Parts: sequence; structure tokens; C-alpha cells
Amino acid sequence: MNSNQLSKRLETVVSFIAPARTIADIGSDHAYLPCYAVKKNLVDRAVAGEVVEGPFQSARRQVLSEGLSEKVDVRKGNGLAVLEAGEVECITIAGMGGPLIASILEEGKSKLAGVAKLILQPNIAGHAVREWLDANGWTIEQEAILEEDGQLYEVISATAGSSRALSPKELLFGPFLIKQKNNAFRLKWQRELDQINHVLSRLTDAQHTEGTEKKKSELKQKKQWIEEVIADENA
Repeated sequence: MNSNQLSKRLETVVSFIAPARTIADIGSDHAYLPCYAVKKNLVDRAVAGEVVEGPFQSARRQVLSEGLSEKVDVRKGNGLAVLEAGEVECITIAGMGGPLIASILEEGKSKLAGVAKLILQPNIAGHAVREWLDANGWTIEQEAILEEDGQLYEVISATAGSSRALSPKELLFGPFLIKQKNNAFRLKWQRELDQINHVLSRLTDAQHTEGTEKKKSELKQKKQWIEEVIADENA
């Protein structure tokens, strides 16, 4: 992967940017995504944010080598702290856990004024991202799920404005993904179902406490939902 050829995962993130013309990529690593977006004329200007020194320096070198310093601003800072309110139309956060993405958004709420779109790619726990969006007035407009190199990735695009209250199933599975149910979706939830069955078998032999019984009840509910969604073509 480089700034001319993104991974399938990041290509999917980029495909959701339009119509925004200014972006901030938080946790940008080598700044491949913002460099690609600028070179493909998908955006006019980008901010690449990194909190870790090594990736920050890698991003700076990448932008300099591409001759994009006037269009891609590499900044060091934690989460949305690298931004000024109203500075960009779209924020992308990719390659982190869902709870971490949600915490970055929560801690940076004051920087979201003027932002029209969030494109979020959680590696795990996508429901944590949807719960934050649903609770904070963002409407999920598009979703994708894909497999790449044996890993499964969800991409969630949300726009600012009043959200409709998502059901518990929609928060877990995704309001669009649960309707599309492509092969990657089915593979993800089959893997999750296998893991739940494994954990339940271990809990059966565990000491019966209030905590273990609560855990078993939660897992059984989740298992039932997964089985229903996988089995039902119209769920």
C-alpha cells in the first residue's frame, strides 16, 4: 500500500468522502489516505493527525516526498485536538477499535462544529461507534463491510443532523449491513457465533455466580439474534 494505491479498506473509506472537499484523517500513520485523496482531486486540502512520534515523522516525510506540503498539513496531537472547529468538512478515523473511536469523538466534541460528515472504520466493536453516533445526533447514511487479507472491516459514514433512533439490532449489526448481508457480513457473524458458542461452553463449567449468569444471558441473547439474522434472508 502507498499513496497511489490504497488498501481495499482505505479505498472504501475514501469512496465515502464526497461531496466534502476538506478532510482530516485522524491517526493518519503514513498519511497515505490524505495524500491519495489530494492527488486524485477528491479533496482540495487535508489535515493528517498523529499522536505518536514515529508515525508523525513518517507522515511528514511522506507529504514532503510527494510535494504536497501546501495541501496536506501534518500535525501532532491527540485525536481531534489537532483541529480547529469548522476547519474541515469531513473527518476520517480508520484502523482503531470502536470504543477508542467513540472516545476520540466524545473528547473532541467541541471540534465537530461545522463538520458535515464522519467516516469511521472500526477494526472491532462497530456497535460502540453506532451507539455514539446515535446518541449524539449523527445519521448513518452508508455502511460497508469487506474482507481483506483474512480480516473483516466495517466502514460507517454518518452525516450531521438529527438521527433516527436505531434499534438494538441495528446498533449491533448496522442498519444498512443487516439489509445487505453480503458474504463478508455473514462470515463476520458466523465467526462471532462460533466464538460465543465457545465462551458459553466454558461458562457452563464455570462456578455459578451472578456475574457468570448475567454474562451467559447476554451471550444467549446475542447468539439468538445472530442466528436469526444469518438464517433470515429478509432480516
